[in-house]
Amino acid sequence: MRTMRWNIEMKRGAACAALTVVCGCGAPAGAAKPTVIPAPEARISSAGEPIPLAFEAKPAPVPVPPAPTHSVATADFGKAYDQPVSLYTLKNKHGLTAKVMTYGATLTELDVPDRTGHLDDVVLGFDNVDDYVKSSPYFGASIGRVANRIKRARFELGGKTYTLAANNPPNHLHGGKRGWDKVIWEAKVLPDRDAAAVELDYVSKNGEEGYPGTVSAKVVYTLTDNDELRVEFSATTDTTTLVNMAHHSYWNLAGQSSNTILDQELTVDADRYTPGDPVPDGSIKSVKGTPFDFLTAKPIGKDLKAAGGKPVGYDLNYVVNGAPNKLRVVAKLKDPKSGRVLTLSADQPGLQVYSGNFLDGTVKGKGGVSYAQYAALCLESQKFPNSINVPAWKDSVVLKPGQTYQHTMVHAFSVE
Repeated sequence: MRTMRWNIEMKRGAACAALTVVCGCGAPAGAAKPTVIPAPEARISSAGEPIPLAFEAKPAPVPVPPAPTHSVATADFGKAYDQPVSLYTLKNKHGLTAKVMTYGATLTELDVPDRTGHLDDVVLGFDNVDDYVKSSPYFGASIGRVANRIKRARFELGGKTYTLAANNPPNHLHGGKRGWDKVIWEAKVLPDRDAAAVELDYVSKNGEEGYPGTVSAKVVYTLTDNDELRVEFSATTDTTTLVNMAHHSYWNLAGQSSNTILDQELTVDADRYTPGDPVPDGSIKSVKGTPFDFLTAKPIGKDLKAAGGKPVGYDLNYVVNGAPNKLRVVAKLKDPKSGRVLTLSADQPGLQVYSGNFLDGTVKGKGGVSYAQYAALCLESQKFPNSINVPAWKDSVVLKPGQTYQHTMVHAFSVE
């Protein structure tokens, strides 16, 4: 067998080159001479520089980053307690819009599409910050230091008794007369996230509203391109204290200017609830056979009168099924007319369901709308109310130095 050998030689001249292909096959003398393939003549520019040949490698094009699918805009929103208030507008690629102001780290607007694509604002609120200061029943606010009620406005911690404001006589409610819903938070846009996001921070001084310790609190609102509004709370302290934060939006999936939510369908993944007056007494009961059973979806108004209360309606804490500190679906709200669906996931043990019982038409909201009784529904994930005064629940609301309180809610929107 003969061996085939190819030799490639490049012969260069001053301005040209030749490619010589030599085939050495052990051919006898007198065989044909090797074939010489001339290379294309080099091209020279007017400046005397060689022009690259067509077959030479060219630099790869620089990739152009995709245009962002979300945005965050900032605007002035007036003043509260002589301090400026800013309004942050978050938008995602589907047109959903969330507005958050620095007063109370409050969600003031959330525009969500119905099954035809029509956007409507699904949270109650006001057009200006002055009305929030004057008469807001916690519309869209971040609640702290302790959400919900503390019985008789007092508690013991570390061998000391603390007395709080009885702003919901005879009990303490939502952090006191000037809780975190009534203070100005510092805010900043989070540009490195893959969604529209804003962070709000507040430092609650030792002794504020009667609570011990200085607490650094944070709320992050994120509007994702998956049509989710994430609300993430966190807090640290320099002294042992209490923390139980909550988000207090009033939801009406038919739109904030619509009628009541009594025909909207609610599902709550909870077999049990914490009965009380309305402060839980420490006992836990089954929802089976009671008007509080929402394990299967039903209109909110179906059993509302049987729920009792003064005024009549739902205002109770559910013991959510599943691991108490694991993010899982806790409730689902659906408006049959518009097709809008809100699926709430959270990582807290409890869920307060409040049907707007105290609204009576005297509060005029966005666009001058009078908010009647049952105009909206609140779904507040939380630790159990009055936990500090119930031995079995007490530790859940105590925050110590070196620990970080965390609480995540995910409001996922869809249509059916």
